[in-house]
Amino acid sequence: MGQRHSIRWLRQVLADALTLNQDFYEHSHQYPAAKQYARSIVVLAGLSHGLGSGLILLLYKPSLLELVAGVLINGLSVVAGYYLWTYGLWKINAYLAPPVPPYRELLVPVGFAYTPQMLNLLTVIPLLGRPITLALAGWTLLGAIAAVRAGLNIGLVKATLLAGVGFTLVQVGIGLVQEGVQNWVAPNLLQ
Repeated sequence: MGQRHSIRWLRQVLADALTLNQDFYEHSHQYPAAKQYARSIVVLAGLSHGLGSGLILLLYKPSLLELVAGVLINGLSVVAGYYLWTYGLWKINAYLAPPVPPYRELLVPVGFAYTPQMLNLLTVIPLLGRPITLALAGWTLLGAIAAVRAGLNIGLVKATLLAGVGFTLVQVGIGLVQEGVQNWVAPNLLQ
């Protein structure tokens, strides 16, 4: 009975996060197990990114060690980006408009904003990879704006600026990590 309720609740959480339900983002840190679900979503997003990057790395015929390292590095870059981005958002807002909610409260809504990134593995589909990447990035950015707005209790314009700048920096960082791994695995093929 408890497990069935938990699965139903998880489905509702994912639906609310994917549909950008502002009320959900505002109260997400109050739900039971919200921290666990938000962290799990970020880890799954990292795993999806890592596996997708691993499939791309297979084109370069890497050794098993290079493949495993590439998947881990790319996956961990998403998780590290989440923590750095959330901390940056919190710190900037603390500087501009104190007082702010505790950092841990912001981790939950921003974690839920990563829900579309769980589909990142789809970006390896030939000819559709780039449009899917852009759609997921846009969808995640909209979720991040909702999360930052709710988590920091700020207006839409300020949330859009904070989330947009931070999200762009995180995406560039993750892209540079992915490119670095590809250059490491296949230095002669990319020149």
